[in-house]
Amino acid sequence: MGTMIRIFGLAAALLCLVVMACLGTLAIYFSSLPSALLPIASGGFALVALILIPAGLRKGKRRAWGGFLVLFALVLAAWWLLIPPSNDRNWQPDVAVLPWAEIQEHRVTVHHIRNVDYRTETDYTVRHYDRSFDLRELRSLDLFLVYWGSPSIAHTMLSFGFADGSFLCFSIETRKEVGEQYSAIKGFFKQFELTYVVADERDVVRLRTNYRIGEDVYLYRLKAPMAFARKVLLDYLREVNILREHPEWYRAMLTNCTTSILRHTTPFNPGARFDWRLIANGYLDEMLYERGQIDRTLPFAELKQRSLINPRAQAADQASDFSRLIRVGLPGMEP
Repeated sequence: MGTMIRIFGLAAALLCLVVMACLGTLAIYFSSLPSALLPIASGGFALVALILIPAGLRKGKRRAWGGFLVLFALVLAAWWLLIPPSNDRNWQPDVAVLPWAEIQEHRVTVHHIRNVDYRTETDYTVRHYDRSFDLRELRSLDLFLVYWGSPSIAHTMLSFGFADGSFLCFSIETRKEVGEQYSAIKGFFKQFELTYVVADERDVVRLRTNYRIGEDVYLYRLKAPMAFARKVLLDYLREVNILREHPEWYRAMLTNCTTSILRHTTPFNPGARFDWRLIANGYLDEMLYERGQIDRTLPFAELKQRSLINPRAQAADQASDFSRLIRVGLPGMEP
């Protein structure tokens, strides 16, 4: 029994070291070192790992593992963790201007609400406007789920609806530089700053339904008390203001579109409990359905089918009442 435990412990330690070697190599390769040094530095780290990790398997040579751990700690703690995020880069035009908000009791004024005029996904004119909202007039909280490939992963957006028919939509995204493309792998390695796009739905929703190919957008009305929704909105706006002064990294696992929603909602929902679908967020609507937090008058499969808004959005396109038209007849939506 003791031998089996030792073998299991050795195998677990070896697996951890291999994972650390991969993470360290990728952290160096996706770092801010000069491009000519990236393959040399990351390759050198990988080579040392290939020497030290197998060496530690030999009896009496465990110090080789200690040497690797010291090297990994130097890469991770003494360098990579200290790479600072920045608001001063050559940003793509759609994320170049950061929003911010003035908050005064029941009234908030949001500056630089984005409303891009798209001709294609990549050909557009960036526009912004300012608008004041009375928090006492908040009437709804809606969730958008955007799928672009795997059914297990979706982009999430929250939209706050007011009595006058206006909506304020938040899309938590990577803030990309000119010429930069999103990469799921790079998202783990401090390649993108975090940004909260505060936008008109004719921007962030229509971009995904009408101009990007292969994206499916679903819309659900959340059964949330408006007192809760107001607290969440204010928390979002406070974070928007923080990011304007203190940038943060986008982290694919810890700080992404869904985990950030949890960060803003959990303090006001102490009964919230973890569910695996908070990670595999493509099934987030299924979880909300089971918990009674979205409409349940239909079987879930039918609800999901009817909640797809691409055809509605494409028909509404340039309409000034785009937000109303994409909601007409959706389950759980008021007429």
